[in-house]
Amino acid sequence: MAVKRGQIKLLLILAMFVAPFALADLAFRYWKPDSFNNYGELVQATEFRPAGLQAGDGAPFDLSALRGKWVLLLVQAGECDAACRQNLYLMRQVRQATGREQGRIERLLIAERPLPAELAAQHAGLGQARHREWNALTAQLPAGEAFGRIHLVDPLGRLVLRYPPAPDGHRMLKDLQRLLKYSQIG
Repeated sequence: MAVKRGQIKLLLILAMFVAPFALADLAFRYWKPDSFNNYGELVQATEFRPAGLQAGDGAPFDLSALRGKWVLLLVQAGECDAACRQNLYLMRQVRQATGREQGRIERLLIAERPLPAELAAQHAGLGQARHREWNALTAQLPAGEAFGRIHLVDPLGRLVLRYPPAPDGHRMLKDLQRLLKYSQIG
């Protein structure tokens, strides 16, 4: 039985439309990239809602006020040492480097003690909160060494990225710019 020329054309036209979907499905199922473009470590997106946060005056800290914004979060145990100061500096500089997008980003420090007045003055606009129960707070953070590291919280209130203990500001900025560019929220 001979295949007619019209039938071959019809099959080729159908293959043109079906092949991209079939290849995309195969790539999705079986291809895993060796590396990613992000600098920060992707963490299992979990909602960040620690109970018991307090503002500097002892009043409850309203974490929901930060909803709708990207939050650079630093959790610091003990005094703010040199590494803490460097992380605060990086958070401020990365936020400022985003230019007109900096209104979409907030900075938050959760620490045992409030910052000294001179350091707080250098970091105007930094949200500060205290937490009494550190065990409950660490349950909210990704496994591993969580203290002294910068985390990124998305506008829906979920932890999404964690940066190394001594992060590279330029690479953090690239991550944040990419997220701000493609984000439809926040």
